[in-house]
This record gives sequence, structure tokens and C-alpha cells, in this order.
Amino acid sequence: MPTVYVDADACPVKDEIYRVAARYAVPVKVVANAPLRVPTSANAELVVRPGFAAADDYIAENAEVGDVVVTADIPLAARCLATGALALDMRGFPFSPETIGEAMAVRDMMRGLRADGTVGGGPPPMAAKDRSRFLSKLDQYLSAVRRKYPAVPPAAPPVPDAPPLGGGD
Repeated sequence: MPTVYVDADACPVKDEIYRVAARYAVPVKVVANAPLRVPTSANAELVVRPGFAAADDYIAENAEVGDVVVTADIPLAARCLATGALALDMRGFPFSPETIGEAMAVRDMMRGLRADGTVGGGPPPMAAKDRSRFLSKLDQYLSAVRRKYPAVPPAAPPVPDAPPLGGGD
């Protein structure tokens, strides 16, 4: 069954993920370096991996074809794309094998410009249009994944043993 993995330490759209995943009955693994509050629902599970890059490593090692990874971490997105998972940033922009190289190059360039003091700050704050785009793209991804990888129906309950023939004593 497809799973949504959330790089959760600084994720501003966790509530949106829970809502969309519940609608599709898809499990969510909320992966973080420290404990976070997660809804007490059947489809959300908190996975805590303390230590530098441990949460990223968990996601990259467990995400597979048909899974959706939500992250702003471009190197993590690249690792997940290599496994066949889908990757989506928190503003609703998809990462793809065709665009991940450019995203990595821009990330590295911006890191250099910030280190030189040429550019300051980080990304702009989340806007309503970012949340809307994210919800739309996550819905689109989960709909496509569910069509491609339909849920396996539950196994039939076991048939109880038949009573012995002849009434047996």
C-alpha cells in the first residue's frame, strides 16, 4: 500500500497531509528528529530518529515505488526519486528526475550567495496559495497512486474446522 512519508521537523502542512491521506485511507509516517504531536488516527504514525540526518536516512531507506515523500530537503528528494517514490515540496511543487538536478544546482548556488552575504534570509512565508497548491498536488498524487496501486483487499476470514463426520465421541 502506498505511504506518505513526511519530513516533519519543519513541515508547515502536516494538518493538510493528514486530511488528504485520511480521505484516501493512505498511511502517513511522520518522521522527525524529536517527538511531535501526531493525530491519534489509524493512518498516522510518528517515527522518531534522533541524530544528524537520521530522519532523512529513514525516509530514503524506506520510501519506495508508489510512495509520496513530502520534504523541502532537495538532497532527500533526490534520494527518494532514485527509489521510484514521488517527491513533493511543502509549497506543492513536485520534484522529478528531470528537474532535481536544476533544483540541486540552485540550492548550492543560493548557499554560496548566503555564505558570501550577497543574499540573506530564506524562503518567503507560506501563503494561502501555497497551501492550496500543495493540497491540490498531494490530492493529484494520491489519486494517481491509488489508481496505479489499488489497495489489496483484506484476506477472507479463515473457515472454522468442520465437525467430525459421524458425530464422533
